Formats: sequence, C-alpha cells, structure tokens
Amino acid sequence: MANTTQDRTMAELTREQVEEAIKSYVEPHLETDLVTAKSIKDIQVDGDKVKVDILLGFPAKGVQDEIAAAVKSAVESADGVAACDVSISSKVVAHSVQKSLKPIDNVKNIIAVASGKGGVGKSTTAVNLALALSAEGARVGILDADIYGPSQPRMLGITGKPESKDGNTLEPMMSYHLQAMSIGFLIDEETPMIWRGPMVTQALEQLLNDTNWDELDYLVIDLPPGTGDTQLTLAQKVPVSGAIVVTTPQDIALLDARKGFKMFEKVEVPVLGIVENMSIHICSKCGHEEHIFGEGGGQRMAEQYGVTFLGALPLETRIREETDAGKPTVVAEPEARPSQIYREIARKAAAKLSRQAKSYAAKFPNIVIQNN
Repeated sequence: MANTTQDRTMAELTREQVEEAIKSYVEPHLETDLVTAKSIKDIQVDGDKVKVDILLGFPAKGVQDEIAAAVKSAVESADGVAACDVSISSKVVAHSVQKSLKPIDNVKNIIAVASGKGGVGKSTTAVNLALALSAEGARVGILDADIYGPSQPRMLGITGKPESKDGNTLEPMMSYHLQAMSIGFLIDEETPMIWRGPMVTQALEQLLNDTNWDELDYLVIDLPPGTGDTQLTLAQKVPVSGAIVVTTPQDIALLDARKGFKMFEKVEVPVLGIVENMSIHICSKCGHEEHIFGEGGGQRMAEQYGVTFLGALPLETRIREETDAGKPTVVAEPEARPSQIYREIARKAAAKLSRQAKSYAAKFPNIVIQNN
C-alpha cells in the first residue's frame, strides 16, 4: 500500500512538473500559456514518457503543428522527461452576449465587423475574415447587414434567390463552405432600397432571425459604416459576442473608428480588436512599399484603448480584383501573403473571444407553468 501511495505522489509531482514546463510556452494568439488558458484537456504520465492532450477554444488548423511542436519542446526540456506526445483539437463554445439578450438558435457566437466610415474596406475584411475562420476549421456564416448597399452577394459570387421550405423562413445561400444571407439575394442588384430607418432595422432582424442557420460556430455580421439605426439595433436586439473595428491609418478614418469603438463600449459589446486595412501600398510593377495613408494609426489606437491589434493588411490590387470577381483572396490565393494575414487575424480574434465568459443559456431548461 505504501508503494502505491508513493507511486501516486510521484505521478502527481510529475504532472505538476509537466504543467510548469508547458507554462514556459506562451501561445501567441491567446497571449498566455495553455495551462492558464485552461486549454490542457489531459496529461498522462507513464514513467519518463508524457502525453499531453490540448483542447483549444478557437479554430487553429493552420498553426496546430506549430503549437504541438512548441509544447513538445517545452515538456521534453523538463528534467526526467524522455519523450512527449502532443495531440491538439479545437472546440468552439458559445460566449456571453449583452445582458437581457438570448443567443440565436444554432449560432454559438456573433462577431460584428464595423467601421466608423465608409471606404476603409470593411466588407472585404469581413468576407475574408469569415472565409479565414472557415479555413481554420470552424463552421461559419456571414450576414450582410448593409441594407442600402449589400455587397456580399457579389463578393461571394452568389446568384439566385434563397429557398423557403416552410414559407416563413429562408435557407442560407452557400459559397465556399460559408452560409450567407443578404437583402441582395432578395432584390435585383440595381434596385435601390428607398427605406426609412424602422424598415431597415426590421429587415435586419428578419434576415438574422428568419434564416435557418445550420450549427454555426461563428456568424460574422458585415455592418454598414457609421453609428446609426442599424448599429443601434444590433447593439440592442442582436446577441453579439464581440466586435472587430476596421480602419485605415488615415487620421480621418481613425477619428470615425474611435466613434465606432465607443459605441460598442457603451452598449457593452466587447471589442475583440482592431484591423488596420490599406496599411501599406505595394506597387504591382516594382514592389516598392509606401505608407500612402499614414503609418501605425491602428496600432496606436489599439494601445490607446487597451485592445488587441489584430493585424495590418496591405493595399494590393489583387485583393480588390479577386473580391470583385466573386472569389475573395483567402480562397483565390490561400497561400498568398494577404491570405495568411487574414487567417492570423481570424485566429487572434477567435482566441480573444475564447477567453471571454462562456454562455450557459443553452444549459438552462425552459420553465413552463401549467394550470392543472
């Protein structure tokens, strides 16, 4: 009996040593170690051999091998460890939303992509972000919330109208494994939407709630620019887990982006981070790089408000050409530099969201009171 107790104590000590070794590696997307992030699912110790099972709360298909190699190296550097086997998987869970709002059925997390002003490439960023999350292994949808100027049908190369199996709800359109919905699917491309604010907000609510989303990890909402009716509706009636603010380095764009940030702050929607678009122009002829809209504005804004700087995207002709052609960069050129930046932004945003409070709404039963 004494030997058994001693062996168990040694195993427990060894497990603690393994955890300490893992803590020496700070995962760059989570910005902390995997033990503190509660991403270690299991540790098995068999003599001098160790098996570590990691469960990430964000999709990370593109960097799983790197994370596994880093953890393996950290553990094998510990005294008494001869070999370490690391396995990694990801599971996205629902996270908390604004108080008084309930999550939407079959949608774990809603991420709003916003900008304070137009012309900063927000829709291009939103669609590539959604495609990047999908490429990393998540189930993703995109909702085009710009009623006046819907652009996602063109960007995703989708034609036709959505089906309705029951006459009341719509089936999402599919493109590149994305589930998509937009007012643009329901009207002619050149038909102007001459609607007042209440009609716009009602349309947005219907597009969101009357679409049969199919088990989404993330629904990316491409918001129209500004801080008007649509944004207010989203903040008050749509259960948003987090927001991403898109800007350019230009002072005027940053000024408006700050307004967008403040709006989310006031309605208690956490900002996952800031994306700086058109950060540097790369000449397609000679490769010369130039900061034509200024430099470092997004980074400074992130530091000012204490949020994550998710990344900087270049101003390249091919990003515009590919999106206009209905095949955004992440799927058109998956190995290209801009695609890798989009995927890194997606991983950082999803990792940031994974560290927020979880939603337990689905675990609570509905209480029904009946008069017998």
